[in-house]
Amino acid sequence: MQPPIPGAEHRRLETMAGEWEGEETTYASPVDSKGNTAIGRIHSRMGLDGFALIHDYERERNGKVTFSGHGVFTYDSEQQHYHLSWCDSTGAPPTVFTGQFAGDTLRLTYHGLGMHARLSHDLSAPGSIFVSMEMSEDGATWAKLFDARMLKK
Repeated sequence: MQPPIPGAEHRRLETMAGEWEGEETTYASPVDSKGNTAIGRIHSRMGLDGFALIHDYERERNGKVTFSGHGVFTYDSEQQHYHLSWCDSTGAPPTVFTGQFAGDTLRLTYHGLGMHARLSHDLSAPGSIFVSMEMSEDGATWAKLFDARMLKK
């Protein structure tokens, strides 16, 4: 019996692998009362024999890391959608986002009790990634949490 091999959907995640850095804008929200700008960094690599993208993120403001997170992106062949399992320095329980690519943009959503999120990773411009997130308490009224344009180092 041959071992499984990653499919085309897994290989799409490879476009996000690498070292990324750029400016991030956070907007006033329950998470950040004022909003601000920061430097965002992503360190991602393919792992688990090409079946997952292992993703580490940090936000730096005024020379200090103020937020960090760890994610694992995978593709579920049975359900035919992507998963992002995420945990971060807020101490919240792990969050699982699901979604699909729409063209060159991976659109993921999370729906939980009292918190909904929409996260996108736009890879349409070579050598850059635009990451954006919106949040909602009720799943109907959305507010932008952050935008980040990062360049591949």
